[in-house]
Amino acid sequence: MNIEEKIKLYKENLDCFEETMDKYKYLLDQGKKAELFPEEYRQDNFKIQGCQAQVWLIPKYDNIKLNFYSDSDAFITKGMITILVDIYGNNTPSEILKSDFNLLNTLSLDTILTSVRRNGVYSMLKKINEYAKHFKNK
Repeated sequence: MNIEEKIKLYKENLDCFEETMDKYKYLLDQGKKAELFPEEYRQDNFKIQGCQAQVWLIPKYDNIKLNFYSDSDAFITKGMITILVDIYGNNTPSEILKSDFNLLNTLSLDTILTSVRRNGVYSMLKKINEYAKHFKNK
């Protein structure tokens, strides 16, 4: 599944919920699906700046595809970073850079996330983009 298809799938899943609390629960459930985070990566240099919560994002590049380890100490934030890692992970750096990051707006998360959390999501996307640029020419 490509990036746009994954965003569409998450939109369809979120659109199933009418109540904001149900959407929050969905985000929490996504965080519970996250891969186990290697403790050796819980370092300040892997923290994403601009997030209210502590968020770690570590690239895993296999010379073709870029994947990520991620974690957060806040449940909603962990759900968001888990979704972003699922959407953008397992793609080439070029595919990530070519994707339209504005497509995430179709998820309408601005209706359930505070402005601080929305800024955090922007910081997460910015870091994913930075990693994709870094590994693009490797």
